[in-house]
Amino acid sequence: MYYIKNKIILSLIIVIFFNTYVFAYIDPAIGSMFFSIVLGIVATIFFLLKSVFYKLSFIVTGFNKKTRTNYNSIVLYNEGKKYVICFEPLLDEFERKKVSVIYYTSEKDDPLLEKKYQYIKTEFIGEGNKAYMKLSLLEADICVMTTPGLNVYQLKRSKKVKHYSHIFHGTGDACDYRLFGLDYYDSIMLTNEINGTYIRELEEKRNLKTKELVVAGSVYLDEMERLVKLIAKEKNEKFTILVAPTWGPQAIFSKYGTELIDLLLQKDWNIIIRPHQQSYISEKELIKNIQNKYKKNNNIFFDNNVNNLISLNKADILISDFSGIIFDYAFLFNKPFIYTEYEQNREIYDYSDLSHDTWKTEVLRKIGFELKRDNFKNIIDVIKKTVNDKEKIKNVEEVKKEIWQKQGQAVQIITDFVIKKQKDLSK
Repeated sequence: MYYIKNKIILSLIIVIFFNTYVFAYIDPAIGSMFFSIVLGIVATIFFLLKSVFYKLSFIVTGFNKKTRTNYNSIVLYNEGKKYVICFEPLLDEFERKKVSVIYYTSEKDDPLLEKKYQYIKTEFIGEGNKAYMKLSLLEADICVMTTPGLNVYQLKRSKKVKHYSHIFHGTGDACDYRLFGLDYYDSIMLTNEINGTYIRELEEKRNLKTKELVVAGSVYLDEMERLVKLIAKEKNEKFTILVAPTWGPQAIFSKYGTELIDLLLQKDWNIIIRPHQQSYISEKELIKNIQNKYKKNNNIFFDNNVNNLISLNKADILISDFSGIIFDYAFLFNKPFIYTEYEQNREIYDYSDLSHDTWKTEVLRKIGFELKRDNFKNIIDVIKKTVNDKEKIKNVEEVKKEIWQKQGQAVQIITDFVIKKQKDLSK
């Protein structure tokens, strides 16, 4: 697959620099590749000149990395507000351990920018290409991110960062990322051992350098569980259904429109509609039409909060598709769920290179009920059956132990690893 990517980039260079025709529009995917090429050239020139400068400085003044003010030992990068829940516990622990850390964020309203730390320096570095440029010139021993796709498109590895470490921002499958999502990281903080076997299989098939794999658990789920314990379980006056799909052509609203919602209105139940955050960006018109259609229904509520916990806490049952919220609901509230059938384009995801399905496919059947198109008319009966399905409730407990390992230990394991790794790298 790498030769395909290289051929695309080579073709792009030929088209851009040797084509006699000029067009005003560049496709987003091509634009992303073009930016990667330009960024790579700029970064190479920058580090070449900088290397010459440092060598001259060392000769004249004995200048070294310990005296450089722009050198960082440990850097954490957050691409958006919804991932704050993963980074705040880590920063708090570094602060408690009196370890100096740089925290970069691409979220202007990131609440951690206002938090008072003694050992943590926080900085907004801009969004998109501005952030990618800064990160491509980063100098550090170790950089920790939840962002997949390192070195694939705009977000490039810096030649002056010794080690990149990835942590998961949810309960997702390691191979659910788009192609090459984790290939260029040096270490992965795993939620479970199963994901480690998938990564090793991809490394062998793609002839990749072996990564350090650490079963650390989930910072996200640990923090969510802590928050669940702080809030009282909602006592609903009416039975409450949470409809929370993901976004894209295979998601509930894109594929079925409002057909499911209309069928649910047969009962006098409360319905919470929680579109994916990306839907408000990529599917604005679709979401606006749905909101307008039901604005006079007093039993339908829309939730667009960054955190999904309030709606999950209210729900007696969840209806979704392939969104990661299904595992949040199952693992945090020990309940089964309903998910609609879907077909993903396997070729654009990492699991396309596996010789088998991932754990997600098997787990869905064990702890959820698949709602197929021809069974929509029976949705009321399906809901009643799923809510009272004791076997699936028992399966949830078993699956949770298998998929969410090291419960409550993630922050400690990850910070210990990062601190030790930085010390080893700085020797």
